[in-house]
Amino acid sequence: MSAAGGTSDVVAVAGTLEPFLRPLTGIVIDAAIFLAVVFATYLLYKAVIAPLVLRLFDRQGLDEHARRPLQKIVAFLVLFAGVTVAFGAAGYQGFLRSLATIAAAATLAIGFALQDVIKNFVAGVFIYTDKPFRIGDWIEWQGNSGVVEDISFRVTRVRTFDNELLTVPNAVLTGDVVKNPVAKKTLRLKFVFGIDYEDDVEKATDIIVEEAERSDAILDDPAPSVRLTELADSYVGLQSRIWIDDPSRADFVKARADYVKAVKKRFDEEGISIPFPQRTVSGRNEWTDPTSFGGAAEAGIGGDS
Repeated sequence: MSAAGGTSDVVAVAGTLEPFLRPLTGIVIDAAIFLAVVFATYLLYKAVIAPLVLRLFDRQGLDEHARRPLQKIVAFLVLFAGVTVAFGAAGYQGFLRSLATIAAAATLAIGFALQDVIKNFVAGVFIYTDKPFRIGDWIEWQGNSGVVEDISFRVTRVRTFDNELLTVPNAVLTGDVVKNPVAKKTLRLKFVFGIDYEDDVEKATDIIVEEAERSDAILDDPAPSVRLTELADSYVGLQSRIWIDDPSRADFVKARADYVKAVKKRFDEEGISIPFPQRTVSGRNEWTDPTSFGGAAEAGIGGDS
């Protein structure tokens, strides 16, 4: 339909309604056009845009917790565009220009007032798209650690292993290093066993490897390994490197604890000691223990002249 044809149709409708509505004819027609455009925008979103957005989310593999806020944002943007077009089609250009001016000023003021909120919102978008962690993952950052319980566009909620709930601004997690030990299917654990300098290093190494191979929680591939990494003041450090499958915090702690306990038991059975730090204190001059302050006075120390 041409623009001239659409205008003639509107004029014809106005002529039909004028005997009934009289001075209100123009207002009613403009309002009807406005509502019609908004309704058409709604139908377009439901029938075309929403299915396309869902397909895009499926292709990107977004989780359900990430889809809902993104769907709301898309719906808001489409509705905002529809309302803008409806204002123009209904002949409210003057009102639309005034509204745009007010919106620009309000946006500037809100932007200054909500800098942190906007920063966390943008960080939340990056968390949704980059996926450094998911709900249920165990993460560590800035000396904190816990399991992710919820991710929103402003904050991430993490439950610590002491059952404390941490509400972390998203900008903190995107602006610093976040360690996700369970991001992959396997996890390597390292533990240093200290043995005495007089103990047999090869024998201790064999024991450490054997106990790793006996454990059901430790993988055979990659195979366990041991490296001599330290010659400390009171012990020789043997670093054990083992791998566990499908890691979680509970698996990590239990597997390491059971393994270290088994190695310690074998060390005791085989006569390999785990030394504790020792310190030797010596002095250059002979030590004299003063028996009393009186003795010191007799020697002329601190006495009256």
